[in-house]
Amino acid sequence: MFNLKDKVAVVTGASQGIGRDTAHALAEAGAKVAVAARNEEKLAELVQEIIAKGGEAFAVKMDVADIDQIKSGFKSILEKFGKIDILVNNAAITRDGLAMRMKPDDWDAVIRTNLTGAHICIQQVLPPMMKARAGRIINISSVVAESGNAGQANYVASKAGLIGLTKAIAIEIASRNITVNAVAPGFVESPMTAVLPDKVKEELKVRIPLGRMGTGKDVAASIVFLASDEAAYITGHVLDVNGGMYLA
Repeated sequence: MFNLKDKVAVVTGASQGIGRDTAHALAEAGAKVAVAARNEEKLAELVQEIIAKGGEAFAVKMDVADIDQIKSGFKSILEKFGKIDILVNNAAITRDGLAMRMKPDDWDAVIRTNLTGAHICIQQVLPPMMKARAGRIINISSVVAESGNAGQANYVASKAGLIGLTKAIAIEIASRNITVNAVAPGFVESPMTAVLPDKVKEELKVRIPLGRMGTGKDVAASIVFLASDEAAYITGHVLDVNGGMYLA
C-alpha cells in the first residue's frame, strides 16, 4: 500500500463511480480527503463511510461548471486543512449526439464541466502547492480521448483537451516539484456505463483483451500510485487503464 499519511487530497465528482472509489482508496492510503460534487446527500454518505473506516473526510458541494462554486469550495478546503497536496480532477458529464446535430448548449456544457472546470480547479491548488514546492495533480481523461468515439465529439474533445492541459501544465510547474499526470480509463462499470444495454456491454467486452470491463477500484489504484512518493519522477504522462482495449 502506498503511504499518503498526512496528505490532503481533493477529489471532484466524488459522489459516485470512479470518484467515490478514488476517495475511499486515498483515505485507505492515509490521506485526508475533501470530496466535492453536486449531490450533498451522496457526499454525506461517502464522508460517513470513510469516517467509519477510520479515515478523515470533508464534503464540499461543488459544481465544477460554476467558477464561483469552485473558488469558494477550494477556499473552504484550505480553511479546513490548511493545505492541498493532491488534486484529482474527476468530475465529468456527457451530452452525446451526432456531431452534425449537436446543439451548441450540449457542446458548451461538456467542455465547461470536463475541461474548463478542471483548469479552474488546477488554478486554485497551484498557489499552495507552489508555496509548498510539492504537489500531485491527476486529471481523469478517457480511452476515447485517444481512440475517438462516434457520437461523443464534445466528450472526446474535452477528454483529449485534458491530456493537452496535463502536458502543458506539467512543463510549466515541474521546477516546483509538482507533477501533473492523466489517467485514461477504458470502459468501467459505473453509473455512466450502467445505462448501456447488455448487448452493448457484451460487445465491448469482446474488444477488451482482458475480457472484462474495468472497475472503479482498478482506476483508483492507479490514481493512488500517481499521488504517491513512488511516482515522484513521473509527470506529463497518460496512464492507460483500459484492459488492453487501446494500445498507444
